[in-house]
Amino acid sequence: MTALAGLLLLQVGGWVATPPRPTVGDTIWLEREIPVPAGWQVRAGKLEAREDVEPLGDPAVLRSRAGWVVRYGLAVWTPGSHTLTLPPLWRIGPDGRTDSSAGGGASVVVASVLPDTLKAPDPRGPLGPLRLERRNAGPPLVAALASIGLLAAGVAARRRAPRRVPPAPPVPLEREVPDARWLAAGEPRAVATRATWRLRATLARAVPGAHHALDTHECLGVVERARPGAPVGELRDVLEQLDRVAFATSQGTDVAALAARARRLARELAP
Repeated sequence: MTALAGLLLLQVGGWVATPPRPTVGDTIWLEREIPVPAGWQVRAGKLEAREDVEPLGDPAVLRSRAGWVVRYGLAVWTPGSHTLTLPPLWRIGPDGRTDSSAGGGASVVVASVLPDTLKAPDPRGPLGPLRLERRNAGPPLVAALASIGLLAAGVAARRRAPRRVPPAPPVPLEREVPDARWLAAGEPRAVATRATWRLRATLARAVPGAHHALDTHECLGVVERARPGAPVGELRDVLEQLDRVAFATSQGTDVAALAARARRLARELAP
């Protein structure tokens, strides 16, 4: 880099440029001290961008002993001497009075970052599109097919056939507990409930309309209409007495005899 690449430190109209030897793209600071009376303030205008000069943010206004220091940061993108016209400066008094003055101008010389051997470098045009190398699509295709085949083989190897479950062995039915045993254990209600359920189930099979959701009176009414020759009176007597025993509203009843009558009627009415 030659000596002409340096920045000429100039002070034009009070502006001082630093650093002393910038190159293209370096940050350059322009500073100027504005003396004002006590209580006055300074406001700086915004530096406008140019094609070869770009401001780096808003100006800074800093306090100094004599007044205020205005500082601009900028970057220059072309080498050589550049003259900048700074925006106007405003002085604002404590009582609201304002005064403006021209910002003046500043000159800077910026060096190039290119070597001295290139006096007038010519930019090269864009490169043409790169030609992609032709590749054989066979190996990737074979690899993909082999991967699919291995995956299918692995899935088939891990797949298990449905396991045959042997049928459950028949469970022997327990013999029905005799009524005498329940009565000996002091459970006449269990005997009455079983006899009622057996007789009502027989009626429901013989007459589908006499299902378990009906009470005794409704059930017998359906049986009487469906089968006029059925012993409805005896059925009513047996079922009502069994209900009283099941609900513990009757004492001294021969539950064993009632259960026997219920079994006989169930055999007679069985379809």
